[in-house]
Amino acid sequence: MTLTPQGVYQTLYMSRLLFIVLAALLAGPASIWAGELPITKNLPIPEFQNRPEDAKPYDFDAPPQGMFRSITMAEGFEEELGFRQTHEIVPVKPTERFVADAPAIFIVFALHQHYQAFKVFGRCFPEGIAGIEPDTIVSEDAMHMALEDESGYLKLLPPKEQWTPGRYKVEIHAGEQVSEMSLIGTMRFTVVAGK
Repeated sequence: MTLTPQGVYQTLYMSRLLFIVLAALLAGPASIWAGELPITKNLPIPEFQNRPEDAKPYDFDAPPQGMFRSITMAEGFEEELGFRQTHEIVPVKPTERFVADAPAIFIVFALHQHYQAFKVFGRCFPEGIAGIEPDTIVSEDAMHMALEDESGYLKLLPPKEQWTPGRYKVEIHAGEQVSEMSLIGTMRFTVVAGK
């Protein structure tokens, strides 16, 4: 196909005209294109972000939240096959009241998805039990949580042959080691005299 000289010049003329029109449109004032944008007027950050009335303080003296889907104390646990063919640890006989001769007290928990391995620690302290200082650790345990783990447990053994009747608290920590910053919550249980 051959173009006549008139067709070549006409095509060249049309492409130059198109280029000039596009350049004029793009170089025009932005207000023609933008109009009035629906942008929030200059508000101070505290008025729309991190408002104090929306934030409730985290209670470290209550059962942990956040990373835990559930956490409960129990007399034992079972391992079941989950719906994704994973091993799920479930509590057996959940309670916060145990007998003094209980061989162990379990804290069974399920986690939300996590993207890093870490450890969950439990440190048990007496609360107002005669003869035992309140800052004495009477039992403790830790469990390593791998990336694929969705549940776990802590096993608290009696300090001697059996538990002293009274009230106990268990500090739950998460991280690589126990520190002031690793505390994420507290569980409580009561030990009563034998059956």
